[in-house]
Amino acid sequence: MVVVLATPQGPPPPELESVAKVATLRHARSAQELARALGGAEVLLIWDFRSAKLRDAWSHARDLRWIHAASAGVDTILFPELAASRVILTNSRGVFDQAIAEYVLGLVLAFAKGFPATFDFQRHHVWRYRETELVHGQTVLVVGAGGLGRAIGRLARCAGMGVMAVARTAHASDPDLGRVAAVRDLKAVLGKADYVVIAAPLTPETRGLFGAAAFHRMKPTARLINVGRGAIVDEAALLAALRSKRIAGAALDVFTEEPLPPEHPFWDQPGLIVSPHMCGDFVGWRPVLSALFAENFRRWRRGESLLNVVDKALGYVPSGGP
Repeated sequence: MVVVLATPQGPPPPELESVAKVATLRHARSAQELARALGGAEVLLIWDFRSAKLRDAWSHARDLRWIHAASAGVDTILFPELAASRVILTNSRGVFDQAIAEYVLGLVLAFAKGFPATFDFQRHHVWRYRETELVHGQTVLVVGAGGLGRAIGRLARCAGMGVMAVARTAHASDPDLGRVAAVRDLKAVLGKADYVVIAAPLTPETRGLFGAAAFHRMKPTARLINVGRGAIVDEAALLAALRSKRIAGAALDVFTEEPLPPEHPFWDQPGLIVSPHMCGDFVGWRPVLSALFAENFRRWRRGESLLNVVDKALGYVPSGGP
């Protein structure tokens, strides 16, 4: 059996010895290398989820039967030809949930306790007394009710916050997320939240979901946190909302264009925290991703059900899936 590892420049994925014992591994770092490596290959591990090289090499994937993505989001990978094919697609759902949830809680605390201003005053040797906000008793609206959204909800509850959510399907009550409204009712619940956290995958339904109308519905004191995908937010509308103080602040870990260009106005916008798509990358994440692929490969060879099978029509792993 031939397994192709599509990786960026740098070291290959670690700890795949169990796979190498029973399969021939081919490494591909460019579209040209991938096109050559796919000949006769049944399995593909995509380590670089931002890359479009699979689409460029797709005509060479005639024997491919299963693709595993070392990421939770598959929007870059799931191009129309793959979506229409019989190739199984799995992802790495769950690996990053706790790390991202902790990052989100850290951002909530940073806003409430004024940490950016404290750091700035320290740099300039300014003694500036201020009062800060309580997180306890405030409300977070989580957009996305998958494993990531649930992890965020659980940590927010531990901090004493009220939690509600928006998802594809409404639920009157959920143990992690409280009341879950349907995405079509987003505008009706936005005004109840002190923090709005986007933790949804990029799909046709979520693309551009947060535009001027959504920001108009939010409290002037509310903050937006996006750890989903950049294209879910209309970035021009967000910039306008921040400049006009329509909302109090935002924190973005994902952007429409990555890396964020040095000249982009987000870098210098007051009230905005920018981070470089890093919220889920904890120390030791690479071996964990490899272990998940190795387990799925073991299942593949035995003909067992795979973990994290993506519904290619939806663009994500449905809740309750294996």
